[in-house]
Amino acid sequence: MDVLLIAAGLPALLFGGEWLVSGAVTVAQRLRVSPLVIGLTLVGFGTSMPELITSLRAASLGSPGIALGNVVGSNIANILLILGLAAAIRPVAVDRSALRRDGGWVLAAALAVAALSLLPMIGRGAGLALVLALGLFLWTALRSGSVEAAPDEAQGTLPGALMRFGLGLALVLSGAVMLVEGAIGIARAAGVSETVIGLTLVAVGTSLPELVTSVVAARRGHGAVALGNVLGSNVFNVLGILGVTALALPLPVDEQIARLDVWVMLAATLVLLVFCHSGARLSRREGWALLLGYVAYLGWLSRTF
Repeated sequence: MDVLLIAAGLPALLFGGEWLVSGAVTVAQRLRVSPLVIGLTLVGFGTSMPELITSLRAASLGSPGIALGNVVGSNIANILLILGLAAAIRPVAVDRSALRRDGGWVLAAALAVAALSLLPMIGRGAGLALVLALGLFLWTALRSGSVEAAPDEAQGTLPGALMRFGLGLALVLSGAVMLVEGAIGIARAAGVSETVIGLTLVAVGTSLPELVTSVVAARRGHGAVALGNVLGSNVFNVLGILGVTALALPLPVDEQIARLDVWVMLAATLVLLVFCHSGARLSRREGWALLLGYVAYLGWLSRTF
């Protein structure tokens, strides 16, 4: 039954995330909302909705390892797996000015998680600080225009878009419930750490919307979209998802995450920024290096099973 829950939850998250975003974009554009605001809020928040719902659900079920592991694991997968795969398919163009603005936020978010992992508990005060930092990020991004505007993706009528948005949200919510409950059941039955499940299966599963977006963008020659997708998602995962989750339910810090995984996330962030600053693009060779780094990380995690 747990395997069936995961098998049903993953595609529900994938299709739900796509329908939620496309519906939201169409609704906003039919209502003549600024494309910049669409890209910053509806699209960015929509693709991260699976991580948010999954972390909140895991925390409410008393599985903080999955909640925190989902955030850390998603950020690791976003850089090493998703962006690595995108660059391996086709080199990713780097906008130096945007990287200087948004790269600092990505690094600050990674450093914040590393600092919080040194505490026994991520409490409501820390959660509030992260959420306030997210507000500052959104404000500065709107002022500087550092977030890339979404393309014109309006599809169909306004009522149809509202229906697609509602269906997508329902699928995301139900998919998150099935995925978390299935993952917890498997972890407990097999004696596998819930933290490992959160860092791998749940993290990659909830990152499927970002994976699809980045791979499709790379194949179509829009590598900058893939890079912006990862940078924005990683910032929102920490400031938004971890912040809201800790604000709702304080999270104890798992020893395994504090010992290694947050430092893997920080190292991956630094390597990405170095790669991006080393040239005008993220090359195929650098993409393969990121992918090999993710394989090595999974190999280390397998030792904990």
